[in-house]
Amino acid sequence: MTRNSLLHTITTTKADRSRSPTLKHDGNEGRMAEHGLTSPLLSPQSSHQPQTVLTVQDDGHVSSPNPYEFLGSDGLTVPAPTTADPFRNGTPYISGVYEVIKIVLLGYIATRIALAGWKDKQNPMPKWRSRLMWVTRICARFILFSFGYQWIRRKGKPAPREIAPIVVSNHVSYIEPIFYFYEIFPTIVASESHDSIPLVGTIIRAMQVIYVNRFSSTSRKNAVNEIKRRASCHTFPRVLLFPEGTTTNGKFLISFQLGAFIAGHPIQPIIVRYPHVHFDQSWGLISLSNIMFRMFTQFHNFIVVEYLPIIMLSDHQKQNAVRFAERTGQAMASALNVVQTSHSYGDLMLLMKAAQLQQENPWIYMVEMAKIESLYHLSSLEAVDFLDKFLSMNPDPSGCVKLHDFLRVLQLKPCTLSEDGLLLNFWVLDVEKNGSITFKQFLFGSAHVLNQPLFSQACELAFAECDADGDNYCTKKEWADILRRTSPDLNDNEVHGLANLFDTDGDRRISRDDFFTA
Repeated sequence: MTRNSLLHTITTTKADRSRSPTLKHDGNEGRMAEHGLTSPLLSPQSSHQPQTVLTVQDDGHVSSPNPYEFLGSDGLTVPAPTTADPFRNGTPYISGVYEVIKIVLLGYIATRIALAGWKDKQNPMPKWRSRLMWVTRICARFILFSFGYQWIRRKGKPAPREIAPIVVSNHVSYIEPIFYFYEIFPTIVASESHDSIPLVGTIIRAMQVIYVNRFSSTSRKNAVNEIKRRASCHTFPRVLLFPEGTTTNGKFLISFQLGAFIAGHPIQPIIVRYPHVHFDQSWGLISLSNIMFRMFTQFHNFIVVEYLPIIMLSDHQKQNAVRFAERTGQAMASALNVVQTSHSYGDLMLLMKAAQLQQENPWIYMVEMAKIESLYHLSSLEAVDFLDKFLSMNPDPSGCVKLHDFLRVLQLKPCTLSEDGLLLNFWVLDVEKNGSITFKQFLFGSAHVLNQPLFSQACELAFAECDADGDNYCTKKEWADILRRTSPDLNDNEVHGLANLFDTDGDRRISRDDFFTA
């Protein structure tokens, strides 16, 4: 929000331009863009100019004008915080005595031997290797036994491969790939990072894994094409996907990725439950060694696998992957008797980032990223960058930032600039009007501004005004001059602080890229 705050100050000065003749809103965006954004961006400040007014209503709430109206915004709305937490493990602490499990090593070695010398990963595994893999599949069952799954309760049966070439499952633990390796021996779609996980990496390679880098559009596109190819080829095993893209605690179903549904093939959903009393088997923010140790030290771990009816779309609906995913998600959530939320892997990234930075309650920084991606096309990596900026404001243990910390990040004391621009922005973000903002409000507000139809044009014009000599750079002297024209009350330290804030690469001048990425 720092760039947006300064942009608002530069483009509107201290006057409320939404009520000025040059930015009079008559419902015509084109006319507003023509007259508002091409009019002079700066004017000398007069002590007689009207100040921004915040009206305190009888109930103590503060009503403020919309500072983004000149960008085409009709106001900010932030969804209420949710108490849903799909990633928390209920029993993260260790207890019990470690037992030596020889079968784990036996299964691992047998799988490595079965894969030895096999290089042609583009074609189906030869029949003799597939038959040999029965040995390792049986070893996988013994591995499950060693983890405490002496018996596995099943409901329903897997459909024939020619009827349902794709199966999807919820994802709670690293146990599911081992179970499916034994049960239906599918080819699996997995993140590239899974290849390095001990034992699991070897097993998924034996399942002729389709690797995908979730942050690469090219990798995702290639994975979708490979899913189509293998699902259409009957000599390949059926394709297994975990559409949630990460593990959860099994108490919620999070948003689905669309890779399994784009091909339009019939899909059989499978749901997995882990009933427990003493030990939550979900893979949350605990280490792999921790959860494996806990499994080894249980007398018995429970697992229930249920094969649901096949879901297919009519011919004219096959291209509607979103609808296909929705129907499948509804069927799985209903069978699990859980709620499907808008959380995604992006929320797990935010959670892990907050935990890495030793926040007292990292769980409160989840925002249901699937909803933000849908509304604002903001990526998970961009959301993590915004979290870095928010945490630099020193939020309290409840995850809220007060006004003085909001100003402190810009190295500003309460002054003309902060009162007119930043204070107004703060109150717009503070949708609950309680004197503080949450990360969710900060992220929604930032994404809201970035997606306004006139935002890019306003940034271009603002930078052009700063770049007096047209060399695509703004020197610190030019920067200081323009700030003092808009807010003469700023002292040298405050001007220098703002310059350093925008000089992201530290080359003592503000480039166009610095300005747009600050």
